[in-house]
Amino acid sequence: MDNKETIIQAAIALIEEKGEDLDTVTVREISKRAGVGLGLVNYHFGNKDKLIELCVERIVNSIVGQFQYIREKTQDLTAFEKLEYLGGMTFDFLFEHYTVSRISALTDMKNPKPDDNTHRTYDAYLPLVAACRPDWDEQTVKRKTYCLISIMQQTFLRYETASAILDMDLSQKENRRTWHTQILHDILEV
Repeated sequence: MDNKETIIQAAIALIEEKGEDLDTVTVREISKRAGVGLGLVNYHFGNKDKLIELCVERIVNSIVGQFQYIREKTQDLTAFEKLEYLGGMTFDFLFEHYTVSRISALTDMKNPKPDDNTHRTYDAYLPLVAACRPDWDEQTVKRKTYCLISIMQQTFLRYETASAILDMDLSQKENRRTWHTQILHDILEV
């Protein structure tokens, strides 16, 4: 493994250990864990924030990558039930890994890429939305899926405001599931 990858792996390990205390992860700590000089971190990544963004993207990528497994696990459910399940799992991950998820979502908004986590999530939801509404044309499915993902991101990023507006504490798992199911009904018109 080269120095750059060693630094990434060390940073990911520290992020996972520290959980929501990402501010306490230092370049010195990362370089020590990686067994490299302090200057190599800045040389390869420019600064700690860029390294953290890359690591967060990888962490979330691994979760998004599990969506295929989820599709197989839920094969006996209806398309709508699969969307409910996937939405519940997505919201649970977002709230259980708040800091990492927030960095990921904001990075995708600030620097959108064709293969970022938001787009990969969209790709995972798209066939399920299409299966729920086979009567819709492709453009309608794409538009409605985009709306669903956008609502989920905004609900997460602004959950305190959304909780106040909706008179529902979205930090609570059951309330998030209720909200997600309602949004599915609204968007899918079922």
